[in-house]
Amino acid sequence: WGAGGRYQRTLVLLTWVPALVIGFSKFSDSFLLDQPDFWCREADGQGNWSWTLAPIHANHSGNGSIFPPPGLPTPAGGNASECGCREWHYRIRAGLVQNVVSKWDLVCDSAWKVHIAKFSLLVGLIFGHLITGCIADWVGRRPVLLFSVIFILIFGLTVALSVNVTMFSTLRFFEGFCLAGIVLSLYALRIELCPPGHRFMITMVASFIEMAGQFLMPGLAALCRDWQVLQAVIICPFLLMLFYWVIFPESLRWLMATQQFEASKELILQFTHKNRMSTESDIKGVVPELEKEITRRPKKVCIVKVVGTRNLWKNIVVLCVNSLTGYGIHHCFAKSMMGHEAKMAITHNFYADYYTMAGIALASCLAMCPVVGFLGRRGGLLLFMILTALASLLQLGLLNLIGKYSQLPDSGMSDSVKDKFSVAFSIVGMFSSHAVGSLSVFFCAEITPTVIRGGGLGLVLASAGFGRLTAPIMELHNQKGYFLHHVIFACCTLICIICILLLPESKNQHLPENIPDGEHYTRQPLLPHKKGEQPLLLTNSELKDYSGLHDSAAVSDGISENTTANGMK
Repeated sequence: WGAGGRYQRTLVLLTWVPALVIGFSKFSDSFLLDQPDFWCREADGQGNWSWTLAPIHANHSGNGSIFPPPGLPTPAGGNASECGCREWHYRIRAGLVQNVVSKWDLVCDSAWKVHIAKFSLLVGLIFGHLITGCIADWVGRRPVLLFSVIFILIFGLTVALSVNVTMFSTLRFFEGFCLAGIVLSLYALRIELCPPGHRFMITMVASFIEMAGQFLMPGLAALCRDWQVLQAVIICPFLLMLFYWVIFPESLRWLMATQQFEASKELILQFTHKNRMSTESDIKGVVPELEKEITRRPKKVCIVKVVGTRNLWKNIVVLCVNSLTGYGIHHCFAKSMMGHEAKMAITHNFYADYYTMAGIALASCLAMCPVVGFLGRRGGLLLFMILTALASLLQLGLLNLIGKYSQLPDSGMSDSVKDKFSVAFSIVGMFSSHAVGSLSVFFCAEITPTVIRGGGLGLVLASAGFGRLTAPIMELHNQKGYFLHHVIFACCTLICIICILLLPESKNQHLPENIPDGEHYTRQPLLPHKKGEQPLLLTNSELKDYSGLHDSAAVSDGISENTTANGMK
């Protein structure tokens, strides 16, 4: 029941379509909350307008400018220590005439509210992934998807009607919560619909569509002009997903894994009818077996059950740490390239910065396809993590060394050389860390059993959210502790390299259905065995046979007397 049937291919296509709108929602903060150029406009007693500088401390984040735009007079001696301005004027660089910052004058002493507004969406995503993941394992993927769509329409459209920044931030939290439910349920449904050989590419197609939303977002903002119109335009397409309640079924894999055989039987017959298959010949023996098991009670499992496992919980924790590290250190590289200081900025153009980040993410996803296809999930993750660690360590160590030599009069080095190296290492680090984060999420979805896949996905996606949360935290503190932040994540990359070697390989493997199946995902050598070489690690089938010998005291009558240590006669 993979994606081989026409009906299954249609369902996979339906999981791709919302990815474009999800991309709009995820990157809306870059436009709604962009810090514009601002200046103070005041009138004297004779009705003449004068331009004064905004306080210098309002621009520590490097996102806005305190100077008036070209063509306006530059003040000769404005007082930069006061924020007592009655009328601010803004020049928004993100294609909008008005955004949230200019709407409620979130500059000077109110600038911190912008970072809180950025927190709200990310924190909502984190809590949403954790909670909706557990709910998806208990009630199903389809109800979570549909209720998330209904509530994101309510909260998302209400965001556009916010009367103050407090209301805006609160509603953005709930919008992020509902968006997390949509992302997680679609991800799980997509994975569970695909056969082993197509899972990765089908997931990557969804990523490319989401990135298309990122690339199209500036044009959408330029067309809307106002932040409230933009917010409404982003949310309204979710109305079309209300029809998914009629056309999208529950995950058959989840129904079978949780022993809901009555619903499974109906869905199998529906698949057979939609694919125009012969009921008698194509599902012969399947329905009668289900009818025998219909009386059994459903068996649903919560993610907390993973604590009692031997291997599964370690695999999930390793991938969560990888996801956290990948998305967390990505911000360190981005600040190094775009400049946490003015002298390191390669450009002050909003669109250049935005499309540079998007282009690196696109290149990362394009590179993942052949690398993961050749090296597998574990080998690809290990390669990208090594690249991330090298870029981070070279940026932290080599650049400091270059900085010391550049101070010598005869060294021949200048600060420009250091800046060029910093930009090069940052691009490599952003490229590889993006791949680490994305691949960790996909890897976790594959090795987590179907009965707890929602909870496992929720954990790894929440870890990715914590990594992204470091960006507004650093901005809120005006980049204080930036170097220590980078050092901590660089150390995490080294730990992750060791831990990745402990993970199993899931390429071309069937998805585990229950927790015992997930426990049988064992670590394998990175390189294939040479012909005639005795493998040091047991295969899955050998491991099952070997594990069965421990229970020989209880079932000794079922084991042949001439069974060897490998469980083979």
